[in-house]
Amino acid sequence: MIRGLAVLAVLTVLAGCSGSDSSDSPGVGGQTASPGPTESTESILGDGLPPGSSGALVAGRGTTMDLCQGWGDPDAASGEQAGCDTVLDIGSMTKQFTAAAIVRLDMDGLLKFSDPLADHLPDVPADKRSVTIEQLLTHSSGFLDSLGSDDDPLTRDAFLRDALGSELLSRPGTTYLYSNVGYSLLTAVVEEASGQDYEAYLAEHLFAPAGMTSTGYVLPDWSKAQVADQYDAEGRTHGTPLEQPWADDGPYWNLRGNGGLLSTPRDMFRWHVALLDDVVLDDDAKRELFEARVREEPDETYYAYGWVVDDPEDPSILWHNGGNGWSYGEIARDPAGDTFVFWVANRSAGDGWDLGEDGGGITSALFERLAKTGEAAADG
Repeated sequence: MIRGLAVLAVLTVLAGCSGSDSSDSPGVGGQTASPGPTESTESILGDGLPPGSSGALVAGRGTTMDLCQGWGDPDAASGEQAGCDTVLDIGSMTKQFTAAAIVRLDMDGLLKFSDPLADHLPDVPADKRSVTIEQLLTHSSGFLDSLGSDDDPLTRDAFLRDALGSELLSRPGTTYLYSNVGYSLLTAVVEEASGQDYEAYLAEHLFAPAGMTSTGYVLPDWSKAQVADQYDAEGRTHGTPLEQPWADDGPYWNLRGNGGLLSTPRDMFRWHVALLDDVVLDDDAKRELFEARVREEPDETYYAYGWVVDDPEDPSILWHNGGNGWSYGEIARDPAGDTFVFWVANRSAGDGWDLGEDGGGITSALFERLAKTGEAAADG
């Protein structure tokens, strides 16, 4: 799910708003993240939060966590109020972690972005042997979007058979076509190149170095009350993501690696902080991750590796979004990492409102709030 964010108008006032290191929540590589103001999410966002919506968010400047809270009513199933450590489905924002895994494997010399798919997966048919890792990363491989529903019980072998046996919709490298199938193929490449299960690789090489203890499919030790239920537009619960039809080791392969990863606002801020340093990726690897590569026609934005870039010549924002019909969220940061926003609503639609259509207002309001905080700090 790709949609332009309504934040560009406020980005010009964000320069120089990086915060200082402070206080009590441990960060990464010696950095720290402050708990931020006591002001409520509702008082900051106002009408940007429709009545009945609920979720959690984090926003910060540099390594300073300015806001990490939930909003909305307590979860009807658990009675818990969403907050900084609530576990939520991050949807297609999962793709940035799959992309980061590929970039890390390149950094470690285990693959190259120019490698043909056939170098890493068996039995690739002739019409797909020229598809490269980079084309999968940038949705320019020609593979279709999906093979079916996220909860279809599709095993790894069955997914590879069906994906590699599907008809390409365009000649590889010629057309932008958003493809969840492509990112699940990258998930299989991660496993083949690393010799590890996908989630185990993320946990060891991305999450642990970043200090992320609550991100994954099934490996983290979450409590039941920590994982938020998801609600439809009528307010009916559909259970937690962990209560959906999954295999024992995570979602089936129509979803694996392209969506469905679970995380918390606190962990996502830790990921942002890790990307400011070299604890996960070195400078060259981060340049590869964030470089604008393929235009998302007919839009004016460009796809990088698991991130969207507004302007390839002078980028001011990197972002992605994701949703599954019940939950919806967005992540955004400026290229220098001075400003960061992440939020997920576990009820994303209701009577006359849909955050999948209008959620950019939340991101914009948080960016504006960070700008004011930075200006006040500078004046002080």
